[in-house]
Amino acid sequence: MFASILRLLTKNRMNFLRRYDLKGSAIQHQQWQYLVKKGAKTFFGRKYHFDQILSVKEFQERVPIHTYEDLYPYIERMIVGEKNILWTSRIKWFSKSSGTTNAKSKFIPVSKEALWNCHYKGGKDLYLFYSHAFPDTKILSGLSLAMGGSLTKNKKVEIGDISAILMKNLPFWIATKRTPSLQIALMKDWESKLEKIAQDAIHKKRISDISGVPSWTLLLLRKILEKTGKKTIAEVLPNLEVFFHGGVNFSPYKKQLQEVIGNPDMRFWETYNASEGFFAIQSEPDKDMLLMLDYGVFFEFLPLSELDKEKPRALLLDEVEVGKNYALIISTNAGLWRYLIGDTVLITSVNPLRVKVSGRIKNFINTFGEELMIDNAEKALDYACEKTSAAISEYTAGPIYFEGNKKARHQWLIEFERHPENIDMFTSLLDEMLQKSNSDYEAKRYKDMVLSMPEIVVLSKGTFYAWMKSHERLGGQYKVPRLANNRKFIEEILKIEL
Repeated sequence: MFASILRLLTKNRMNFLRRYDLKGSAIQHQQWQYLVKKGAKTFFGRKYHFDQILSVKEFQERVPIHTYEDLYPYIERMIVGEKNILWTSRIKWFSKSSGTTNAKSKFIPVSKEALWNCHYKGGKDLYLFYSHAFPDTKILSGLSLAMGGSLTKNKKVEIGDISAILMKNLPFWIATKRTPSLQIALMKDWESKLEKIAQDAIHKKRISDISGVPSWTLLLLRKILEKTGKKTIAEVLPNLEVFFHGGVNFSPYKKQLQEVIGNPDMRFWETYNASEGFFAIQSEPDKDMLLMLDYGVFFEFLPLSELDKEKPRALLLDEVEVGKNYALIISTNAGLWRYLIGDTVLITSVNPLRVKVSGRIKNFINTFGEELMIDNAEKALDYACEKTSAAISEYTAGPIYFEGNKKARHQWLIEFERHPENIDMFTSLLDEMLQKSNSDYEAKRYKDMVLSMPEIVVLSKGTFYAWMKSHERLGGQYKVPRLANNRKFIEEILKIEL
């Protein structure tokens, strides 16, 4: 009986998701109507007269694009218990998030609607898509391993990592499927937690899937191998079949994970979820992520050329173009209104809308007009690694300014998992692919007129970890800043070099 009901629900949901092809704009319009109707009852909605807004165009004209700093005065009031500020239902949870380009913590409201209709709905669809693609999967009868964050009680609200909020509130029939225990998963000391999770996982042969950020997951898997003395994770966790990953570009980590796991049939499945919501899921093998349109999130897309304009014009779902990058703007069922989340997405398909996370609006190098984005950088690093048999653990890059007669250049701090056969060749290959994939960078490199050859500094293993620890940035929600327009991170890391 239960299996029949489950099959029916699965079939109905898949049929609805197929409507994304032709009904995407209509689905999004319904989400917008719902949000504005709810928002009209809030302090924010009254300020911008939501009750008078009749169209999306009017909504865009009336409500300005907001950064976190713009919304923080409202969020601050919600943290101390004020109601109906940004959203109508009581906000009991705030996800603490530290952006990759700003050490200051952000506190993102998580409503019960966002929890159930966005985050958990995304988790269910993730399993649905994967199970539909691989009917022989064993993940529904196995255990899911995930590294959580921690939570702190602050008067009437709880503040912590989104992973901790999700884990603590899971329905019991899902909670029994995950590991480790909440007692371990919510530990505050990250290094102690890593030890405990590794020790716990060794005895859980039923683990079938792992979720997390690639860098921290790799650290956990190596800890498991260290404790067991085994050569591959497949020897310890024979039923592990898939890694659900997100948060960063996966390509620098894939080979390392394949080597550590040691299972030639291991699958990797991508998601785009954040403190602010669950936004996109890989729906088919070898396809980019499908933007999820019915999670209580209304999406707008800001052309990068509009970013610094006084009145930037954001585009809707049916206005974007394949092959272009856009800064993502969201309005959500937790009260984030026209919020510039900070991510840029590359549109790879419009029917249905598929995306790649291409970078951060503040996470690029454009000191000399080169407009170097993360996708350019990682494509070039992949190319250089492939040609020189290298593997990278972590990296960051930034500018070196004009100094006397010395030309400006980019400086790359790289921690190699496997060193290149020839570092000079690696540098040349990196530069070669950067020029091929970015015409602005190529123009600045022409005859070394503006930029000279990149400079690579090879760091000792563990340097980035030590830097993260010194800044209290250990944990799955923290990421190494990849590209920056200044030397702040580079100078800090060079001082801590092991």
